[in-house]
Amino acid sequence: MEYDVVIVGAGPAGLGAAIRIKQLAAESGKDLSVCLVEKAAEVGLHILSGNVFEPKALDELIPDWKEKGAPLNTAAGKDVFVFMTGASGGIEIPNWMLPKTLDNHGNYIISLGELCRWLATQAEELGVEIYPGFAADEVLYSDEGAVIGIATKDVGIGKDGQAKDTFARGMELRGRQTLFAEGCRGSCSEDVIEKFSLREGKDMQTYGIGIKEVWEIPDANFEPGLIQHSIGWPLKSDTYGGTFLYHMQPNKVLVGMVVGLDYKNPYLSPYQEFQRWKTNPYVKKHLEGGTCISYGARALNEGGLQAIPKLTFPGGALLGCSAGFVNVPKVKGSHTAMKSGMLAGEQVFAALAGQSEETVALGSEMAKFETVEVSGYQKAMESSWVWKELTEVRNVHPAFKWGLYAGMIYSGLSLKVFGGKEPWTLGGHNGEGDHTTTGKKADYQEIAYPKPDGVLTFDILSNLTRSGVSHEGDQPAHLTIKPELADWPVSKSFQECNVLLMCC
Repeated sequence: MEYDVVIVGAGPAGLGAAIRIKQLAAESGKDLSVCLVEKAAEVGLHILSGNVFEPKALDELIPDWKEKGAPLNTAAGKDVFVFMTGASGGIEIPNWMLPKTLDNHGNYIISLGELCRWLATQAEELGVEIYPGFAADEVLYSDEGAVIGIATKDVGIGKDGQAKDTFARGMELRGRQTLFAEGCRGSCSEDVIEKFSLREGKDMQTYGIGIKEVWEIPDANFEPGLIQHSIGWPLKSDTYGGTFLYHMQPNKVLVGMVVGLDYKNPYLSPYQEFQRWKTNPYVKKHLEGGTCISYGARALNEGGLQAIPKLTFPGGALLGCSAGFVNVPKVKGSHTAMKSGMLAGEQVFAALAGQSEETVALGSEMAKFETVEVSGYQKAMESSWVWKELTEVRNVHPAFKWGLYAGMIYSGLSLKVFGGKEPWTLGGHNGEGDHTTTGKKADYQEIAYPKPDGVLTFDILSNLTRSGVSHEGDQPAHLTIKPELADWPVSKSFQECNVLLMCC
């Protein structure tokens, strides 16, 4: 199937791009066909975020979103920031001491999954074709090396690799432009980054793991709009990470922890650290008498401005978390992702509608299409408020390579005194990737995590039942190991570093 634009991923970035292209097409009277594929069975199902949402990009994309019923129902209220000193307490930091990046006035506590479902309805009303349940499995290239679309994954294959009765062949979706909005470390995005050397001259991307639960709590405990962030216990000072706790109407509390994947101790379990954190009185008091109804985890980009790759290549572009537009100190990325999609949509429309003088035509094996590199998207992003926002906080995460306390002091000076305008840029947190920091288990003492009580804290298998994950019992494994490393997980990674899947 052939389209003008193929978009991979129905998150804020992909939907923002689709909507903006169709808006411009409607305004100009020029029709461009847009197809959006989403791996989840329905839009929003794989969006994991208890989210404090900054509506800046949405205001630009759909100014009348309130009248159209966008699900932004809980206005941000009180901001609390706690330095956890131990299992039994912490110190609240006065708001006047905090940088403006942590001021949530004017924001909303939302379900990002619900917002994406609403955005999908707006996109479909404009004529976007959305196909949930189809995972992009392969990038398609022309004979000249340009991206010309994607192929979706074959389904109905058994664990033995043979086709079952439910087998269905994947499809080729070809486009004049293919926009990758897969989220953090998407397989297709990483393929084009490597093929076109898009990270050349950039820092290595670094990552965190975010773990979240959603609780329903008694009305007596509910404080609509409350936003609480914390750092410190239970993470040690050499481990980068932090937590969030948000109260969202009608009576839900969203709790979570993000741990940087450059931690050294191979015995550290981000999941267990999160469970332990909930026992602190600053957290426990919000959850008492409540019920955990949902659980999930996802990877997050944490490299910041220094790790953003080149955004365009022949035939397409990287959007949102596929590129890494996360404002880590702000604990937000949805607004920047949406804006990147909007700017990509504007530049792609200009190129495909014949309004751009800067695009370079490239050959394609598709007879009716010519493939172009929309270089204007890179320039548009670098001139946008997204780039300005990420530039201001560029030195915060790298400063924590000196440890928690030095990182806090430097970040305070950078954001409160210099306003992020210091005349230097610190190098990325790790030039060789997070995995190189993992220590040998012989050098560390095993961590004795407390047994879960099944009320406030849970074992991981119990929580997994709340995650909405559903797989056929005989389907192939999602993780595969390179043949040349087949023996490494057991013989090397586990033996030396307590890690089974480091080489996957």
